[in-house]
Amino acid sequence: MGAPQEAITEDEIVGMELPDKKSNSKNAFTELMSKKPINPNESPKKSGKHSNSDQAKPKMSFDRRDGLGVYTADPYAYDRVLFNNENAVIIQDMFPKSSVHLLVLPKSDRNLLHPFEAFEDPQLLADIKLEVERAKQMVASELRRKYGQFSKSEQARIQARDADDPPEVLPEGRDWAKEIITGVHAVPSMNHLHVHVMSRDMVNDCLKRSAHYNSFQTSFLVPLDKFPLAKDDPVRRIGHGPWHTVDLVCWRCKENFGNRVTKLKAHLAEEHDQWKRE
Repeated sequence: MGAPQEAITEDEIVGMELPDKKSNSKNAFTELMSKKPINPNESPKKSGKHSNSDQAKPKMSFDRRDGLGVYTADPYAYDRVLFNNENAVIIQDMFPKSSVHLLVLPKSDRNLLHPFEAFEDPQLLADIKLEVERAKQMVASELRRKYGQFSKSEQARIQARDADDPPEVLPEGRDWAKEIITGVHAVPSMNHLHVHVMSRDMVNDCLKRSAHYNSFQTSFLVPLDKFPLAKDDPVRRIGHGPWHTVDLVCWRCKENFGNRVTKLKAHLAEEHDQWKRE
């Protein structure tokens, strides 16, 4: 069996060393999400729910592969944080691979374990499933904000919303939650436990390599409903490949692009325009 393969690049690892602190400017998504309470039930010093000790934790270094640790250690310091409670922090991915890409970061003394091991804790798994559902709602809301005006499925809802006498209950419109993929990588690139919650369009300038695409479009992305894993579950071997060498296949129309990333990206941009109009 070969060595496990991962999707992250050296530039992305280095980029994690200097996460963005709070600033006076926010992007549209951050502004939208900031209208919700960021710290509903905890103080900045409160430890994670799954911590086994009330003792002060040792000072930690958060460079390189530990870069995600800053967000659970001090969630109030970063604009990238969209939500924060006793169970988890939800942030915007620093190197998104889709038009909307969030990470759910558990607050737990198990958050440095591999997800296959961490999610053997039933309480942690149950709590994170709830936070992933919260993140899915956030992504769905942002997709509606960004693309609802273009979507045929949204027009009845938009017309009812904008009517002179709008109904108390709007038509449901497009089910944007169906446009979302979630899961953990079989070989996580960062040390701190994190769950990806993202739109399935796979359109973003940060998507540059075949591994970027296939890490979210193959079984390398393991959904939470697979957990907890049996000791002999074949999912445990997925990270050893050959997920990173398989052909690039469009998620929407299934056209095969071999290893031609540039052509795939051009095609995904065309598919994205059609997808948002559904």
